[in-house]
Amino acid sequence: MARKYTLRLLSALAISGCLVTSLASIGLTQGLPGFTIFSGVERENQLSWRMDFDGEPGVRDRYRLRIPAKKMELAVEQFSITYPDTYRGEFDPDSVEVRANGDEIPLDEVTWDPENRVIEIYPQSPVPADTRVEIVLSNVRNPNRIGMHYFNALVRSPGDLPMMRYVGTWILSISRR
Repeated sequence: MARKYTLRLLSALAISGCLVTSLASIGLTQGLPGFTIFSGVERENQLSWRMDFDGEPGVRDRYRLRIPAKKMELAVEQFSITYPDTYRGEFDPDSVEVRANGDEIPLDEVTWDPENRVIEIYPQSPVPADTRVEIVLSNVRNPNRIGMHYFNALVRSPGDLPMMRYVGTWILSISRR
């Protein structure tokens, strides 16, 4: 009987040790997307991202928002990024880049509409299909409050109806170290 309780105690300690170790490693990956559970966004729609300066509240940062090649089914002539009204950060339209397979794409125009919570990016020529894309938002002022923010990626292809297609969601986290 005592052996049974000892085994249960050791199992509980092992499991709690794993949990503590996992929580400690989460702090080391600040600024990177983590493992998201119960986000409401299907796993296949979650897009990869990175913050170069740790995503701390109220400071300047650089967001690297990625779209994998498999999501780029058609060429794209417009990218739109929508974000929730709970996100109170600021963007610099003059500090936006689009990279396709690592190469910078010349942009025709970038607009930020804070009232409608959207950033619109127009490349000079369409970004080809099956291309790995990274949208770099530099000189971003992170919001002062910590929290999770769902940024949606929408695209429009040449010849499309003037309707945007959903590509996926970046689940960004603003938090203190």
